[in-house]
Amino acid sequence: MSTICAISTAKGGAIGIVRVSGENAIAYADRIFRGRRKLSEVEPYCVIFGNIIDRAESAPSVGADNADVQVVDEVLVTVFRAPHSYTGEDSVEIACHGSAYILDRVVSLLMGAGCELAKPGEYTQRAFINGKMDLSQAEAVADLIASQNAASHRIAMNQMRGGISRKLAHLREELLELTTLLELELDFSEEDVEFADRKRLISLAEEIQTEIAKLRNSFHAGNALKNGIPVAIIGAPNVGKSTLLNQLLQEEKAIVSDVQGTTRDTIEDTFYLSAPDGSRSALFRFIDTAGIRHTEDKVERLGIDRSIRAAQQADIIILMNEPGVPYPDIPTRSDQTIIRITNKTSDFQAINGLGIDQLHAKLLAAIPNVEEHDVLITNLRHKQSLDLAATDIHRTLLSLRHNIPGDLISEDLRLCLTHLAEIIGGAILPQEVLSNLFSRFCIGK
Repeated sequence: MSTICAISTAKGGAIGIVRVSGENAIAYADRIFRGRRKLSEVEPYCVIFGNIIDRAESAPSVGADNADVQVVDEVLVTVFRAPHSYTGEDSVEIACHGSAYILDRVVSLLMGAGCELAKPGEYTQRAFINGKMDLSQAEAVADLIASQNAASHRIAMNQMRGGISRKLAHLREELLELTTLLELELDFSEEDVEFADRKRLISLAEEIQTEIAKLRNSFHAGNALKNGIPVAIIGAPNVGKSTLLNQLLQEEKAIVSDVQGTTRDTIEDTFYLSAPDGSRSALFRFIDTAGIRHTEDKVERLGIDRSIRAAQQADIIILMNEPGVPYPDIPTRSDQTIIRITNKTSDFQAINGLGIDQLHAKLLAAIPNVEEHDVLITNLRHKQSLDLAATDIHRTLLSLRHNIPGDLISEDLRLCLTHLAEIIGGAILPQEVLSNLFSRFCIGK
C-alpha cells in the first residue's frame, strides 16, 4: 500500500493536524522535519518538537550551515509504529499552527517527499483492512463525527466500542450451535443417536428470531435519533401551524397569511433542542403541513393528502386547533406521541411565543430513552442485512416445524450467518460496496 497524508482537522482553528500513514510514513516525514533527533529514532507514542522545513527554497534559514532551508512552521510530531496505531500502520501526526496556508504547505511537502494524498475515509478503511476495527465500528466513526446531540453521540460511541459486534457475535454463536446440531443429526442419521429433538431446535431458532427482530425494530428509533425525530404539525387552516414552525425554528421559514390554504405543500427544517439542565437533547425534524379541511381545489387537495401522509410517518404529531375550531380527524398509530395545542388562548399563543417552553418540555419528554449500553441500529445497510437474516431464520423455523430435511435447513442457516456477517465485514463484500461506504467519510478520517 502507498503512504498517504491528509489534513485531519478543520482549517481555521488554532491548531491543525496533518496525518501520515503507511510503510514509509516515518521516513517521508523525516525528509521535511528538523529536530534534535530524527523521527526514525523516536520511541513510539513520543512527541518531539521541531521544524517543518522546505529544502527547495532559500531564506530565512534555520542556521548558518543550512542556508538553503526555509522554516515553514514550528511543530509537535507524534510517532506511532505498526501495528499499534489507528490504521495499524506506521503513522505520524504533525500538529501545526492552524493556518490554511501552513497546513496546505505541509501536505504539499509530504507529497513531494513521496506521499500520496489520502482519499475520503482512507485512514478508516485501512484500519478496517488491517483488522483494527470491524465494518460496523468503522461506520460508527463517521456517525460519531456527525453526532449532533447526546443520544446520537451515545449510540455512535457504543457502536464504535463494539456494541453491535458483541450482539452479533452472540447471535453467531447461537446460529453455529443450531447448525452444528443439525449437521450432527445428518451425520448420524442412520445411527440410533439423538443430539437434539426438533422442539429444542425450534426453541433455539425462536430465540435467534427474537434477537434479530429486536435489532430490526430498533432501527426506527435509532434512525430518528440520528437524523432528526420527525414532528408533523397538523391542524385546520389558519390555526397557526406556520407561525408555530417559525417560532420553533426562530426564523421566517414558512409564509404566514390570513388567506386559507396558503400552505399547499409540506415545509421541513431541523432544530436542535436541549433541556435547560442538559439532561435530554435531540434533533427534531419539524414538518409544517397544509391545513386539513374539505376542499374542491385539486392543488390544495394534494397538499392535504401530503399532510395526512406526513402525520402517518411522524413519530410526534402536534395537533393544533383554536377556540371554536375542532381538531382534524386523522389516522394515528399507537406508537406515536400526540401533543394537543389550542392556539390563541391565555395558555398558548404561537405568534408571541407564549407556551413554547411548555411545548419544548413535551417534545423532550417524547425522546426515546437510550441507555449507555443500548444497541440501536441507525444504518440502513445494517437494517437491510438484518431484514435478509430475518427471512432466513423465518424459513428455518418453518422448515423445522414441518420436519423438512436438515440439509435444506442448514442452507438457510448458512445464509443467515452470511447476512449477519455482512454487517461487521465478516462476509466477502464487493469492492464497490466498500469504496462507496468509505467515500462518504471526510478526507483525513
